[in-house]
Amino acid sequence: MKILVTGAAGFIGFHTSRLLLDRGDEVVGLDNLNDYYEVSLKEARLEVLQRYPGFTFHKLDLADRAAIPALFEKEKFARVIHLGAQAGVRYSIKNPLAYIDSNILGFANILEGCRHNGVEHLVYASTSSVYGANTKMPFSVHQNVDHPLSFYAATKKANELMAHTYAHLYGLPVTGLRFFTVYGPWGRPDMALFLFTKNILAGKPIDVFNYGNHRRDFTYVGDIAEGVVRATDRVAAPNLQWSGQDPDPGTSKAPYRLYNIGNNEPVELLKYIELIEKCLGKTAVKNLLPMQAGDVPDTFADVDDLARDVGYRPATSVEEGVAKFVEWYVDYYGK
Repeated sequence: MKILVTGAAGFIGFHTSRLLLDRGDEVVGLDNLNDYYEVSLKEARLEVLQRYPGFTFHKLDLADRAAIPALFEKEKFARVIHLGAQAGVRYSIKNPLAYIDSNILGFANILEGCRHNGVEHLVYASTSSVYGANTKMPFSVHQNVDHPLSFYAATKKANELMAHTYAHLYGLPVTGLRFFTVYGPWGRPDMALFLFTKNILAGKPIDVFNYGNHRRDFTYVGDIAEGVVRATDRVAAPNLQWSGQDPDPGTSKAPYRLYNIGNNEPVELLKYIELIEKCLGKTAVKNLLPMQAGDVPDTFADVDDLARDVGYRPATSVEEGVAKFVEWYVDYYGK
């Protein structure tokens, strides 16, 4: 199949593109290569992807109202995996308008491209952050998520609503994937694992928020990519038992589905740091701080729907995943 992967130079987009290319799909990658974090890392990921004959790349901005429709009309994608977005909870507090441009306007352009060009299935990235003030664990796609705690989460919740309207109005099959704290090789430099590893190696203190009392459903990027590809292969279908009298948020009478992709095994942040220390052979100097604005204390994914419908359940242990990241980091940066 010819598949568009937006955010192809990003962390999850890179791994997903490789998985598709390895199995023989034709991948058209799109990314604007912005400077939210070091562009050289994005370029290095692209360099790997461009070794595949089945990969082509377009440097475009999702918010470009002329270029995105033109790309769809030219390429005629069978399916679309939309992973491009402005990420980050904290940055959404500093620069909310960047999230409007990328996550709202950009997603609208993707929806329109799919609608007008016969795309068979749109799979898009959502986030565990949409659970916001919810405290009932594990988090389920069948729960109401109307209380986001960050603007980033609000834009991702908006994406889910926008996708549903296109599924309802135009019959566009759409699947939203709520990712839970993704980590692993080629990761984002603004994420905790990357920051902790960098500072521990440099002998600098690490900032540990909520005094280390967070619990996170850390999910290895290889498991995320496998889940994305399997969800793409299973075209969203209507839930014929859906009722407006008792509406299920995770499904619809329209071809609309939501899934969590998480490891289903929360880990305490302090244990996570211990694993990094063990892999590096160095002890961290911890700067214990209160919880940051927009953050949540715990995440825990219910992945039963994913396992039932697409036949996959993330299974990489945090011990294995952290070791793989540290090995990549030391090799890539020569530390």
